[in-house]
This record gives sequence, structure tokens and C-alpha cells, in this order.
Amino acid sequence: MNVLYTAEALSTGAGRDGRVATSDGSFALDLAVPKDMGGSGAGTNPEQLFAAGYAACFHSALQAVARSQKVKLEDSSVGGRVQIGPNGEGGYQLAVLLEVVLPGIEPEQAQALADAAHQVCPYSNATRGNIDVTITVSED
Repeated sequence: MNVLYTAEALSTGAGRDGRVATSDGSFALDLAVPKDMGGSGAGTNPEQLFAAGYAACFHSALQAVARSQKVKLEDSSVGGRVQIGPNGEGGYQLAVLLEVVLPGIEPEQAQALADAAHQVCPYSNATRGNIDVTITVSED
């Protein structure tokens, strides 16, 4: 792979009840286990970070695909949800739900854009075949 960029972050403390920070100092957060999983919920968690990263990356891929097809997107958004649950083998697994909102774009075209973005998004390529990713498309 021809590396274009490398992100670097460090987790300290107690993992899910610790702290994460990037090497360039632009990002630092306290982490906490979600209340739904028996924690305090007094910080963010890895699933929220993954949801934010995937939503932003997919949104960029969607905009790139639209530009390449000469489709103008206005007020588009991508919402990300990351679910975690037991995998039945003593570990845990993730699932992702992405909601793509493309106001003013016909449903068939909106779905085609989302499908194309799913083929080029690095997060989609990394998760394909590993976890369930469900993408829904709407106008609002």
C-alpha cells in the first residue's frame, strides 16, 4: 500500500475507563464504559469514536462519488451507529448502521450514490466481510 497518511493515538489508563490522545495533540478524550454496559458513562467510548469516524469517512466518500458523477449535494449528512454485543463465543462483535440523508435527490439515485460510496470508503472496505453494515438512505 502507498501510505498517504498515518494517524497515531495512544490509550492510557484502564482501556475503556482511561484516556485516548493523538500524537499531534489535536485530540484527547476521557473514556468511560457506557451506562448500558455497567459503567459510569462519564466519557466517550470506542464505539462512539468508531461511529463518528465511519460517518465522517463515509460522508467524504459520498461527496467524492457525487462530484465524480456531477451530482450536487446540498445539506447531506451521514449518521453512524455502532452496536456492540456478545458474539456467542465468549467475545464481542460490532454492527454498524449508517443513515445517509440526501435532500432533493431521487431515491434511486441516492441509493446508487450510497452504494458507490460503500465501495470506495476505507471504513467500508475495512469492515466488509467482518461485521454487518446496514446503510439506509432517505431525503430527510
